[in-house]
Amino acid sequence: MGQYERLILMAEDELTQYSTDARKLEKLRQKIGLSVPPGEQRQVKETLLAEMPTDLISQLVENQRQAVALPFWGIAGLGLLFGISFMQPVDLIATFVGSAIAFNIQKWGWKLQAKRLVLQTLEDIEAKTRKPVEKATE
Repeated sequence: MGQYERLILMAEDELTQYSTDARKLEKLRQKIGLSVPPGEQRQVKETLLAEMPTDLISQLVENQRQAVALPFWGIAGLGLLFGISFMQPVDLIATFVGSAIAFNIQKWGWKLQAKRLVLQTLEDIEAKTRKPVEKATE
């Protein structure tokens, strides 16, 4: 597993913690600062910048993944309800399709949010390492 995948997994781990975004950023900054050399930090940042989607749908899924997936959970529930109450197995297909779509939307949003957290952390590290140099030259 490369540094890129490891940093994304670290960010996903931080997303599971109930805390503010600033606290998540601080904890992740400490972990990255200790375990990843500056050269690799720049490579990961460049990879993330190139990989992060900028379209409206991706940003919506990143920020509101549960709200975007909610209609598909509703379709899955209705398919289950109609499939059981009307005894029509064809309606149960909507349950499986709706659940799969909703789950994949939430998973995609989770990955995007983790990547954004890593990117913000790397930018924060870069800004804090550049700041002392700028003060010294003044």
